[in-house]
Amino acid sequence: MYVGRIVAVGKTDNPFVAYRVSSRSFPNRVAKVTDAVVAIQPLDPEDMKKNPYIAYNCIRISKNGTVVSNGSHTDPIFDRIEKGISPDVALQTVLAEMGYEKDEYNTPRIAGVVTGEVGYIGTVRADGVEVSSFDLEDNACHIICTYEMDRIESKNYPFVAETAHDAAKYIVDGGIFRELEQPICAAAWTGELAVYNPHE
Repeated sequence: MYVGRIVAVGKTDNPFVAYRVSSRSFPNRVAKVTDAVVAIQPLDPEDMKKNPYIAYNCIRISKNGTVVSNGSHTDPIFDRIEKGISPDVALQTVLAEMGYEKDEYNTPRIAGVVTGEVGYIGTVRADGVEVSSFDLEDNACHIICTYEMDRIESKNYPFVAETAHDAAKYIVDGGIFRELEQPICAAAWTGELAVYNPHE
């Protein structure tokens, strides 16, 4: 099954966020750690002329929670959380303001935030905005994707990782994620940042 981009928020031994790019259209991308940020970048800068949505910060660490998303909405969500706005309000406000991506697929914007005790996920599709919060459970996560699995549900999925690198790899080839097609690159935060670029 092809689900496009994937956001996972949950807890292993530590709270975590993980992100995966799955793509049919722009496979030549990598995840890179720069300072306290993970960025998704095209290998060929010329690809930016074809699609402005393919390069962005996907994970940012605030003192009030760690943000993960599939686009340029990462930064304004981070800014609001950094100012003390609650994660659910930050997600709701930014997703509603920015709307879905105006590409040929009307790609939803998806996002998540994790704090010490609570996870949050949100999405904005052409038919509206959804935001949900949930208590963290050990070795489990909630998932939101851009296609197919694009509705927020209360279901927990297993997620097992000891390190940030394990988490970035797990969202590519562990558990349910191994069934999801076209992985390109991935990133995770579990108290530290890591990336996994399987094609490198």
